[in-house]
Amino acid sequence: MRTRILEAAYACVARWGLAKTSVEDAAREAGVSRATVYRHFPGGKDELLAGVVDFEVLRFFGRLAEAVQGSTNLIEVTEASLEFAHRSLEEHVVLHQVLRSEPQLLVPRITDATNRLHPVVRQFLEPYVAAEAASGRLRPGLDPRMAADYVARMALSYANAAGRWDLGDREQVRTLARLVLGGVVTVPSSR
Repeated sequence: MRTRILEAAYACVARWGLAKTSVEDAAREAGVSRATVYRHFPGGKDELLAGVVDFEVLRFFGRLAEAVQGSTNLIEVTEASLEFAHRSLEEHVVLHQVLRSEPQLLVPRITDATNRLHPVVRQFLEPYVAAEAASGRLRPGLDPRMAADYVARMALSYANAAGRWDLGDREQVRTLARLVLGGVVTVPSSR
């Protein structure tokens, strides 16, 4: 039921934006009563909208995990992650719509969701970092968990704001991944 409500609320946000979406709208879209929505989101609209952002971020990371499947090392997973994140964010119609119309409402929610997801991303990267350590490519003296933490922070940072990097350009993604990872692993000069 919670997923059904979140999907309905997402449809409302897509249609009307964050500010104009109400608990009543989400209930009507989901085909449930307001009481049912409040049972799952006792904090009302704020909790519901935070849940929608979290729901969409989790769906993004689920698709990301699929996109990097088959990556054999930390460099490949970093490159695939950056490319996927860029492409997904560029193509996300609702995200762009809400960023244009209500950035003051969305940006804090995305920042909060990203901060809460950092440990999940770090945990996802830990086996790749451990494999680099086992193969002798992890820089001497680095703790694998701290290295995974660093890579997670950098990847989330660049996915949110690429800066001067064109993450739609495969060569720039490869260069960025090697720069980010250069302090963590021994990076081969070419493939």
